[in-house]
Amino acid sequence: MKDAAIRLAADTRLGSALLLILLGSPLGGQATAPTTIPGLGALSFPVTTASQPAREDFLRGTLLLHLFHYPQAATAFRAAEQLDPGFTMAYWGEAMAFNWGVWNEQYPDSGRAVLARLGSTPAVRAAKARSPRELGYLEAVELLYGPGTKPHRDTLYAAAMDRLSNAYPQDDEAKLFDALALLGLNQGVRDVPTYQRAYVLAHDVFVRHPDHPGASHYVIHSTDDPAHATMGLDAARALAKSSPAAEHAQHMTSHIFMALGMWDDLVVANERATHADGSGPDMMPGMHAYYCGHGNSWLDYGYVAQARITLATRLLERCQAQAATGRDRTRAEDIDPDASMLFSAVSMWSHWLIDTEQWADPQARWQPAIGPAPGPRITWRFAHGFAAARRGDMQTARADLAALQVARADAIGRAAKANDTSPETIQDQKRTEALELELRGLIALSDGKQDQAIALLRSSTTIEDSMPYAFGPPNVDKPSHELLGEALLQLGRATDAVAEFRRTLKDTPLRPVALRGLARAEEAAGMTDEAHATWQSLAAVWHGADPGWPGLDEARLKAKQ
Repeated sequence: MKDAAIRLAADTRLGSALLLILLGSPLGGQATAPTTIPGLGALSFPVTTASQPAREDFLRGTLLLHLFHYPQAATAFRAAEQLDPGFTMAYWGEAMAFNWGVWNEQYPDSGRAVLARLGSTPAVRAAKARSPRELGYLEAVELLYGPGTKPHRDTLYAAAMDRLSNAYPQDDEAKLFDALALLGLNQGVRDVPTYQRAYVLAHDVFVRHPDHPGASHYVIHSTDDPAHATMGLDAARALAKSSPAAEHAQHMTSHIFMALGMWDDLVVANERATHADGSGPDMMPGMHAYYCGHGNSWLDYGYVAQARITLATRLLERCQAQAATGRDRTRAEDIDPDASMLFSAVSMWSHWLIDTEQWADPQARWQPAIGPAPGPRITWRFAHGFAAARRGDMQTARADLAALQVARADAIGRAAKANDTSPETIQDQKRTEALELELRGLIALSDGKQDQAIALLRSSTTIEDSMPYAFGPPNVDKPSHELLGEALLQLGRATDAVAEFRRTLKDTPLRPVALRGLARAEEAAGMTDEAHATWQSLAAVWHGADPGWPGLDEARLKAKQ
């Protein structure tokens, strides 16, 4: 380890300081009892400051960092700086508030400006550190905002946090920020082996401190896919309890619930996160209520899954009205991964339309002012054309397919012009290709070209299967295996359809549209017992459905037989 440390130190601007950390005493501060901040959680972070009030603001800021309430975290750290101007770790925290690693967003100029207030050069800043351990945190953030591309800096930062975590094994904060750094290496695309490394670090802290929101939060982010979500269920329950005042924390629990098909829990979590449960818009000071956005998109998807369509439609209409104003979020306090109200509205509408199957509803013909942005443009064209094809309006479906192809070519051209080969952009391109193939497949099926239709839909499943899991409502708005299953069932190939619906449910557990398709396919294939069990699962999901919802009586009747 020492040889590796010496080689790395030679390549950094803080080489001698880093060696002091790695080769010096194992602890830079004694452990302290956890401090609880009501509504946010508890943590222990021994730091050197001359001011107890500054320490309290620092701990609040650190909890807010762990909860991804970044603007509020920066405010708390600035308060600590004012109370103790030489408090190095407060500047570290404020700089960290501009690195939103899990969301693949970073504002290096803002982070560098914070560090510049601490000192004009890395050497000047290093001299102000109050312990070798605190110097390690400073060295890591220097690398995060140093020269080079974002992936390069993220990699250097993650390596620095790993060294710091190993050098100070009793420092839970180092361990948790090490886990967060690993999650931030994703560059927008899920990396399961790296996520599992993060899980080991975060879970070690979680089992000892279940009220630490960073521990539970990072366990959830490490496991929020159907293959691993059971490993994060305890953390989801703990985070909901420890941090009731943090909107993102309440939403974050639903990552696990969605991955497990726990629709009731998902809805409750996002009602709390968006204040749809009546808790009011000011639970977290500075936050403002919206009907669009990340949590609302998940909430609407959950309402539709429960067949509570009246609530889903009301929420969708309110988001559409906000998006029609043409204003997106501009306040730093209103941080949201889905900052574009229009894209949020279009995505919400697309999932509402595809999953309710209300092809003749006025919503099926919604035509917002889309503009040139590729995301909402592509999603709207697909869903609008999909609905048209389902109701037999093939002229509209073909027109939307042609427009979708133009939008796809435009997006590819933009990426090529910008030399954008990021993993996130590649996945966006794959998603668009899958959507195009699905729409082409539906048109071919309508034209009686059955073999061509099945081939097109199978190609779409191949593309979707090649994409890393993306948590949340399906990234390919109509899951491709589900659509293929529906086509196969329509053509009388029930056994083949069963396999496709089961494949859909592997990625989207207890998804009602897939459950209904599977039950009907199992019936057609003579799989009576299996069909009965599937109908029971669907009836359980729809236990609170709106009266008269299409298929509700069928599901309940067959679940009892």
